[in-house]
Amino acid sequence: MHRDKVFKLAKGFRGRAKNCIRIARERVEKSLQYAFRDRKATACTHAPQNLPQTKKRDMRSLWITRITAGSRQYGVKYSQLIHGLKQENIEVNRKVLSELAMNEPYSFKALVDQVRFMHGSGASSSSSSASSSRAAAAVPAAPK
Repeated sequence: MHRDKVFKLAKGFRGRAKNCIRIARERVEKSLQYAFRDRKATACTHAPQNLPQTKKRDMRSLWITRITAGSRQYGVKYSQLIHGLKQENIEVNRKVLSELAMNEPYSFKALVDQVRFMHGSGASSSSSSASSSRAAAAVPAAPK
């Protein structure tokens, strides 16, 4: 690539990568590789262990959204749920939690109740017990 084009593409890079031709050329080539890979990441359908980093990040975001929706049904914020699980040494990753929130509402509710019970916010306030009774009514019936 011509020097002017390299510097134009390297605009905004940090340190000597923006004004030293040798370093700028390497960084621009690498940035173009990343751009190609990340465009391709949105269309690929590989197994989870072969996914590019951006696809993994998107999946993690989806899991967190599902966990948030499930935990708010029972009156617990996502951050409180995750913190409570860590405090109780319950090692369940976000992928499994999201699956529980979607497909196993009773199991997910048991985890939420465990966190709520151990932190004393379950039976102490009347507002949370009212919200938990509303949430219990929202739990779908178990399949037969």
